[in-house]
Amino acid sequence: MAIIVWIAFIGLVLGFLALDLGVFHRRPHAISIKEAMAWTAFWVALALVFNGLVFLLYEHHWLDFGTSMRQELEGSEAALKFFTGYVVEKSLSVDNIFVIAMIFAYFGVPLTYQHRVLFWGILGALVLRGAMIAAGAALIARFSWTVYLFGALLLITAAKLLITRHDNLVPERNLLVRWARKMYPVSSDFVGSRFFTVVDGKRAITPLFLALLVVESSDAVFAVDSIPAIFAVTRDSFIVFTSNVFAILGLRSLYFAVAGMIARFRFLKMSLVFLLAFIGVKMLLAHHHPIPTAVSLAVIVGILSVGIIASVFAAHLDTAPLESPLVDELEHLATVSLRQARRIVVLTVGSTVLILGVAMLVLPGPGILATWGGLAILAIEFVWARRWIAKVKEVYEEAISAAGLGPHHNRRRDQAPAAGAAAQPDSDTLRLDGHSCKR
Repeated sequence: MAIIVWIAFIGLVLGFLALDLGVFHRRPHAISIKEAMAWTAFWVALALVFNGLVFLLYEHHWLDFGTSMRQELEGSEAALKFFTGYVVEKSLSVDNIFVIAMIFAYFGVPLTYQHRVLFWGILGALVLRGAMIAAGAALIARFSWTVYLFGALLLITAAKLLITRHDNLVPERNLLVRWARKMYPVSSDFVGSRFFTVVDGKRAITPLFLALLVVESSDAVFAVDSIPAIFAVTRDSFIVFTSNVFAILGLRSLYFAVAGMIARFRFLKMSLVFLLAFIGVKMLLAHHHPIPTAVSLAVIVGILSVGIIASVFAAHLDTAPLESPLVDELEHLATVSLRQARRIVVLTVGSTVLILGVAMLVLPGPGILATWGGLAILAIEFVWARRWIAKVKEVYEEAISAAGLGPHHNRRRDQAPAAGAAAQPDSDTLRLDGHSCKR
């Protein structure tokens, strides 16, 4: 019966993609940083809402979810694994973003058509990663030693990422590009947003299609890194697949939000090296000294936080800065400053904490504390968040005052006995029939 949920989820994803390309981006246009930030927040919020559904599925074992493993998976543990996997996949996609930016810069793809390339590239990535996840799950289930192979692969990838720079990318050496050039002639210029055209009566491909081929092949390379990483978090195929899908769905908007400010996050790549190394070690120790998911999430968030903080406050100290290849093209959309980069970080982190807090109001966890924490983070940069906090504080104070628990009411209550005592007769005086007399 679980196949129903799988089909429903895939149908939901295809529906979102159809709305994205057929409705919201039916007409090609250059996506501004403000629009990209809004879409990024939407995809993050959608992933967190789905995480609540994961909790319910596994907590109540609907359609036998969480009972097929050797050990039953409860709702809170499943939700934690999904969130950890989502954070891992989302963070690893940052390195993919710079490669995509280099590809677009190499082929000179206009900003207006980049979203179309990313749409079809991500659609292909979903199919490719789905196949790789199915193969990886089958391998781990059949051969337990595959875990050690994946762990070693992640350590090798971490070392490769440490010494490799992407600014020397040469897409013309790509096997798919060379094959395409042999099979079809290539038009000299872009033909709108088309991938194919006609040149001298023959079917030809455009440079936009070559860019798509390189984007697809680069995602295949990154999938070799990210798929083993998510299996280090959980072996549950549904959690592995869904967390991957949500991370990929938000890749397009995240690209347009941060592609122009890659230099601002120079040290984030270094944190990805340590993240991959940690996950590789986690896989190597999985059979003998398993690391709890909560501990893994704390370590991963700590590693990423160090990279982000170092990038924001110490990027000017880098002796070999990593310049974005799209800064010139994005100049007419917005001037990317340190303040804007800070606003993006605050918006992403604050909205995530806020949505988690709201979800925790019905799920296990300190919901009220997390909600206030999210608002406090957003209030650092956004006036509307400060107004929300002031409004909530005002309502809270009114409720306390109405309940008779406020400090003003307490003072009146403390003063009441004193006034009452002054109105009472002397302790040595007795009243009989309205007349007072001494004892």
